[in-house]
Amino acid sequence: MFSKETRGITITVLAFILCSIVSGVVLGLMLAQTRNLKNNEQFVDFNPALPTRILDIRGDLITEFASEEKREMITLDKLPPHMVNALLTREDQIFYEHGGFSVKAIMRAVFGKLTGRSLGGGSTITQQVAGTLFLDRSDISITRKIKELWWALQLERRYSKNEILELYLNKMYFGGGTYGVNAASRFYFGHPATEITPAEAAILVIQLSNPAYYNPFEHPNRAMDRQQEVLRQMVALGHLGKEEADRSFEDYWASFDYTRTASSAWLSRDDKARWFSEYVRRQLETMMYGTMDIYSGGYTVHTTLDLRHQAAADKVMQQYLELANRRFRASSSTRFAQGDSYAKITELLALTFNLPQLAVSAERHHVKSMALYNRRVNPVVDMMSLVFGIDNLKIETNKANARMQAESAKTTVEGALVSIENDTGYVTALVGGSKFDQSNQVIRATQAQVQPGSTFKPLYYSAAIDSRKYTEGSMINDTPVVFFNESGVPYTPLNFKGEWKGTVLLWEALAHSMNVPSLRILDGIGFDAAINRAAALLGYKTRDEINKVFPRVFSIGLGVISVSPMQMARAFGTFANQGKEITPISIRSVEDRNGKTILDPEKELRLEQKRKGTAIQLVSPQNAYIMTDLLKNTIRTGTLGSASAYEGKFTFKDESGKRYTIPAAGKTGTTQNWADAWTVGYTPYYTTALWFGFDRRGLSLGLDNTGATLAGPAWGDYMNMIHQGLPFRDFIKPQTGLVTATVCKKSGKLPTDACDEGTVSLLYLEGTQPTSYCEYHETGGELKRIAIDRLQKESLSVGQRPITVDTSDLLLDPSIFDDPEPRSSARRPTGTSSNNAKPEDQPVGDAPSDSPVPGGSEPDFNPLLD
Repeated sequence: MFSKETRGITITVLAFILCSIVSGVVLGLMLAQTRNLKNNEQFVDFNPALPTRILDIRGDLITEFASEEKREMITLDKLPPHMVNALLTREDQIFYEHGGFSVKAIMRAVFGKLTGRSLGGGSTITQQVAGTLFLDRSDISITRKIKELWWALQLERRYSKNEILELYLNKMYFGGGTYGVNAASRFYFGHPATEITPAEAAILVIQLSNPAYYNPFEHPNRAMDRQQEVLRQMVALGHLGKEEADRSFEDYWASFDYTRTASSAWLSRDDKARWFSEYVRRQLETMMYGTMDIYSGGYTVHTTLDLRHQAAADKVMQQYLELANRRFRASSSTRFAQGDSYAKITELLALTFNLPQLAVSAERHHVKSMALYNRRVNPVVDMMSLVFGIDNLKIETNKANARMQAESAKTTVEGALVSIENDTGYVTALVGGSKFDQSNQVIRATQAQVQPGSTFKPLYYSAAIDSRKYTEGSMINDTPVVFFNESGVPYTPLNFKGEWKGTVLLWEALAHSMNVPSLRILDGIGFDAAINRAAALLGYKTRDEINKVFPRVFSIGLGVISVSPMQMARAFGTFANQGKEITPISIRSVEDRNGKTILDPEKELRLEQKRKGTAIQLVSPQNAYIMTDLLKNTIRTGTLGSASAYEGKFTFKDESGKRYTIPAAGKTGTTQNWADAWTVGYTPYYTTALWFGFDRRGLSLGLDNTGATLAGPAWGDYMNMIHQGLPFRDFIKPQTGLVTATVCKKSGKLPTDACDEGTVSLLYLEGTQPTSYCEYHETGGELKRIAIDRLQKESLSVGQRPITVDTSDLLLDPSIFDDPEPRSSARRPTGTSSNNAKPEDQPVGDAPSDSPVPGGSEPDFNPLLD
């Protein structure tokens, strides 16, 4: 028998042997996985680089995101010292001191995770290289961190610090599809990394943590702040003098130019939907932050785009952008031609009195010279710089040419289109501007913030219907009026050509985009109801956002706010979707190279929508159906009538040859001085928003480019193309809560035998339908004579133009003669000129039609268009 001591020693020895065996096996396995680093001198990728494929809704290939020609190797000794110092300052200040890892950094990162604070990463430069070379950095787990540490130790054992640093600078992702500091320098700055300045080096190193978040072209202020912090730390560590840092920083932002974000390989790739692809790419860079490999990871991205819709959108937008620019140039040429006689006089004055500022011919020679240079000289200079290797010459000529192109682009009509499927929120087509290239990358469909004009009106008309104060048949006076804002500043809205219609019904006021009746409705429901409804439909959630976007002034009723086409499509799509909120979505899911779904944005969106419950219903189905009924009139008889061929563009034939018409609804808009032209409309299938205008504010599209004559026809053509072959489908009418009534076309009351001017069938929320009979056709003649006599005695004018009242169609509510105190600060003019009150200093909205001013000249007062 063994003694207890002997048994204890035996157990200890056996345990030690077992642990040694296990440790040996584990160590052997880990050593085996080093893949013989000593023989792997070329730093090969163990997962071959594969492009990310972008697919449309039917599985057809849109484009591929690949990293080819985006990686340019450079040795460490060719880089400026401040490039290396900026990297060490930002990522690993003790790189030359540690053996591959930093306990302090790891503990800091762990503490940050536990407390939910951003205290910096725990990986050294060596660990980042190891994770990029041998592991999947999207795997956020302790196992991956342990493996990363192991590989870091192997790298430190095999390679020198400078070799690891050089590998890092050539391997890591810097955003924009670029890998390595040299490719990134060309992408961001237009020159190789050998010419990087301290400020540029700081810009590059901040891209390493989150290139989508710190992109200087999309978030310049954010990038500037972090860049300053890196430069400050470099000065504090003695890597850079303060004066040099400040000078470099100022020089960088003084010459900052968005057009230098070019990559020939990227822009020349095959892409069937370039604007949409860029929209998706930006979202992927945010969604996949941390993986850094959407250009080489072999992902498959399933999107919502329908390439058939996109082809139609591209064709229509190209056609109408060319038309808009031809019209704009023609109107500009007319104005210049009219100024020829003045040019001769100013030329004479310039020569006589030595006033070179008046020398018009000098400017003309300058324009002609620049055109000649761009057409003939610049291509030769480019060729010479390539033949003789004069890189600096090419860089300087490209800079100058880019600046000239940017100036020219400011006077080019741009446009945007976005189309959304009502049931799902799928973005089926997107056009962000004219041609997508290195100098034109602003996705105007989502990024433009422009005034919507009269397309904004339906948003608060919806609130008016819910207030139950107004119905489709409400009588509203279209007569001169002065409104007083909450600040006491008067506001005098105008109608097109100074014409007034007397009393109109609400449906007619919206269909023909009448301004004064619309502002009377706004006044009737109040700012709070109008703003809250518009904010909900446009997607604004917080009170701070709402207060910033929506001014509490009457001009808001004419669309004097800033929105994007995507927001307008979302708002109108809510009406098409029975009042339920639409959230636009472009990426359905993302799969890795093995077919495993790693991101499922659509599933997350549907779960979020389900959690909202009844809150997803922004307006009632009854309200949405009435708004659709109102907006149908715009196409039947209003400002979209001609553009849609009075429903002709929505009439199709089935297989048997039988005709059917898919119902459609919409609204046009043209802002002050013809600066922006809009159309937003929908069918039971899709909602589409179109905008045309300028990137630089203050220019006019011209009298021929309006919502009804430019955006409207483009919208009609596009909607016709994407509805080809679709079966008939109608808007869903709620089973309860609505009443249809036939009313007098003039008074909106129940008709009598005396109503010989026709009737109209209108929709009402149950309980708001008329119950009294029309009295106009019995007493209207007398009231009409009184109204005409009264208006003719009043001296009404706008500027120097008299206001014309269309007395042939005049109908006034008898109550206006009682002159009651209005609910707000609105006033009718009483025998004094309406321009005696000083109008508020802000743009004014749109007019009831797009008819040009007689004689073709711009009126000397501000017309309110469409």
